[in-house]
Amino acid sequence: MRKILFTAVCLIGLIGFQDVQAQETQLSSQPNFPKLDTSPLDMILHRNQKDEVLMRVIYSRPQMRDREIFGKLVPYGEVWRTGANEATEITFYKDMSIGGETVKAGTYTLYTIPNEKHWTIILNKSIHTWGAYEYTDEQDYVRIKVPVRNASHNIENFSMAIEQKEDEAGANLLMGWADKYVKIPFSPAG
Repeated sequence: MRKILFTAVCLIGLIGFQDVQAQETQLSSQPNFPKLDTSPLDMILHRNQKDEVLMRVIYSRPQMRDREIFGKLVPYGEVWRTGANEATEITFYKDMSIGGETVKAGTYTLYTIPNEKHWTIILNKSIHTWGAYEYTDEQDYVRIKVPVRNASHNIENFSMAIEQKEDEAGANLLMGWADKYVKIPFSPAG
């Protein structure tokens, strides 16, 4: 009787062990997806009245997290990748006028040089770069200056949006973080 009881307990234990192994095998064969990036990638599109895409911006959105942003985390007077991780890229699908400068259709890196009263906006021909470490002004295509504006509230994540101009075909690319933002005017060239 003891042998039968011992054998039954061993069989039940063996069956339970095999079931645990099968579950572990199933779990290990599942994809291992990474956690959400702390500065997630985002994209904005601008379309005209005919629903044609005129512009696309791909950028990462760092968070404030109780940090002092402009003048500290993002130093004044230095080239900034305009976001986090990979440098921000802007693609124009038609020739555009940006602050009075004509820009040919194509993809450019969007760098900025923040200052207290104005930002220098830079469209650079070098693309697919990480940060601003490879930046060189020899690749600059266009540089314009835009005034800094005070936001009515803190913007936790670095953000971009398009503001359509009511009386024109153009629009403004808005970029804001913390308590500051800038407007970059653009319109179809021609």
